[in-house]
Amino acid sequence: MRPLLMALLAKEPAHGYELKQALEQIFGNAYPSPNIGQIYVTLGRLEKDGLVRVVDVEQSNRPNKKVYYLTAAGRESLDTWVDEPTEGPRVRDDFFMKLVLAPMTGLADRMTLINRQRRHYLALIRDLNELAERIDPENRVALLLVEGAMLHLQADLDWLERCQEDLS
Repeated sequence: MRPLLMALLAKEPAHGYELKQALEQIFGNAYPSPNIGQIYVTLGRLEKDGLVRVVDVEQSNRPNKKVYYLTAAGRESLDTWVDEPTEGPRVRDDFFMKLVLAPMTGLADRMTLINRQRRHYLALIRDLNELAERIDPENRVALLLVEGAMLHLQADLDWLERCQEDLS
């Protein structure tokens, strides 16, 4: 969540509730919005690390509002995050380790594992389809996020078929 908050602060200074609202507006319900406590804890850690600074803004008839600003070090950290490629394929796949090792030890049958995992992926796709139906059609960001997740799951289903063919 750190880079998400820093990216929003790179756009403009904000307080925690504004950051939460921005995440909800941008991603809709496709990306579960962190609770406000998580946001403020993360902002506190970012401040401690020198990546953001906080300014108390006086408000009439209300407690001061803490507004967060991205620091130069925060901008540098954010630039690094943007420039670095995101992790690619996972070679140490937990399911694959189960698929290979569990049958060797007599803990499980490969087909049982494959079928259970397939049902799990299909249930996730069903949930994502239901989520996509609830997303505002104008929110292309949220729809693309859900579509990407569904495509990854479809690739995982295809891979399960390959595992079934090669290991059975």
